[in-house]
Amino acid sequence: MKKHDNQLKMYLTSLSINESMARSAVAAFIAQLNPTIEEISDIKCAVSEAVTNAIVHGYKFSQGEIYIGVKYYSDRTVTIEIKDKGCGIDDVKLAMTPLFTTDTTGERSGMGFAVMQTFMDKLEVYSKKDKGVRILMEKKLK
Repeated sequence: MKKHDNQLKMYLTSLSINESMARSAVAAFIAQLNPTIEEISDIKCAVSEAVTNAIVHGYKFSQGEIYIGVKYYSDRTVTIEIKDKGCGIDDVKLAMTPLFTTDTTGERSGMGFAVMQTFMDKLEVYSKKDKGVRILMEKKLK
């Protein structure tokens, strides 16, 4: 495993008002690398989707912590890890299918993972029922 040049670790309570904090903190941290506006926008959107999923789906009937870890490397690769200890995902492959949602209110589109995949170079999702979800994302900046 290669050594990172810098890292950010933070925990947020799973409140929807904290989603913008997560997005802004990650953007401010990677701004040190002087990314393009498009790269910053892509990363902010992916982080927003991952954190929103943890809030809305992971902790749908409760509150908990969301961990966000960001690292960057000398080759301008950025890795982002977002974890929750919520209800988990029964079938990760099915959950990653565009338009699939467990939301019964009609408020969710089922496009969160598709958005993350579109804006990042790499996306991995791990989950265990009642143990939470771990999302790993990677993007190589120009």
